[in-house]
Amino acid sequence: MQMLTFALMNFDLILRNWPLIIFVIFCIVSFFQIFYYLFFFSRFAFYKTKPRLTSQTHPISVIICARDEAANLARNLPGSLVQEYKTTHEVIVVNDNSFDDSKYLLEELRKEFRQLNVVELTQEAKMIPGKKFPLSIGIKSAKNEIVLLTDADCVPASENWIELMQSAYNENTEIVLGYGAYNKLPGILNKLVRWETFHTALQYMSYSIAGFPYMGVGRNLSYKKSIFFRHKGFSSLNNLPGGDDDLFINKAATKNNTAIQIHPESFTLSKPVTSWNQWIKQKQRHYTTAKYYKPVHKLLLGTYSFTHFLYLPALIASAIFFNWKYSLAIFGLRLIIQSVILFKSLKKLGEKDLYPWFILTDVWMFFYYLIFAASIYKKPRQTWK
Repeated sequence: MQMLTFALMNFDLILRNWPLIIFVIFCIVSFFQIFYYLFFFSRFAFYKTKPRLTSQTHPISVIICARDEAANLARNLPGSLVQEYKTTHEVIVVNDNSFDDSKYLLEELRKEFRQLNVVELTQEAKMIPGKKFPLSIGIKSAKNEIVLLTDADCVPASENWIELMQSAYNENTEIVLGYGAYNKLPGILNKLVRWETFHTALQYMSYSIAGFPYMGVGRNLSYKKSIFFRHKGFSSLNNLPGGDDDLFINKAATKNNTAIQIHPESFTLSKPVTSWNQWIKQKQRHYTTAKYYKPVHKLLLGTYSFTHFLYLPALIASAIFFNWKYSLAIFGLRLIIQSVILFKSLKKLGEKDLYPWFILTDVWMFFYYLIFAASIYKKPRQTWK
């Protein structure tokens, strides 16, 4: 009876103080958001590459997997073949069971570029969905210890791409994370696609600098063959169609063996999707791998996403039902910190034109989480093309 009375008293206390409780929730959510900006994202915003007393160039194998990508190969592959890199390097294209004219296009390019090597796959790998089998073949075929991965629909931002990506290696580095940007086009969808790409890069690069590397993107990613074979390649991921980039890095990366490269000439550029339906399908496919991340990474990413999702409704509820002055003061504090860090981060990744939109895109992220949250639990598609 006493317990029931105590519970009723507490419930009555909550009912009488629910506006204060809303404000406290808003304060907690804001605290986590500000913490992530100051502890993680500021590391990237103020990141400076450490000068080196000595430099070394390494033999490099660029690997591109392609299936029915003749048009993209014709458009983008020359960008990888004309790199200004004097040290030994090769460009491997794994032509994965293509039915278009990829084979004949590659044969013609092979006549002009001696560094181009082509691996023709004519049979599907049973029970290994996705891109992992052709990528594994490409890595095994590579003559050099360091491999540099990109996609057929990507083109290097400059002729110094190979040089800059390999320059991030030192005696302890086994993995280098790069940035895969999207071309700037008119329209709100392009801005949202690029914002989401930037926002993802801000997280994985910031966490890497802080000692918690958790993913990379296959559009611009490099690692050593030795770490690939030490972790038995993609064998633990063979039942999944995705994960050849983020899940492998999630498994193999440590705070000591991972570096980032953010020089503007080290980026790759891709043509973004031009319809909402294409983009939603693309993001749904990408998010199916997040549930396989290490627990610490799921905790970090989940806490940030959850508090980011709650921030807008908590702000509105706190301002309406508790005290709008106190609520706006906390909002202003986060906004100032956010504006400084985002400006410097957007500038670093060549996305400065998105800065005037950051308040609107921050609001958009509430709806973004609503749209894609269920994708984490969906069964992924079994093909990569």
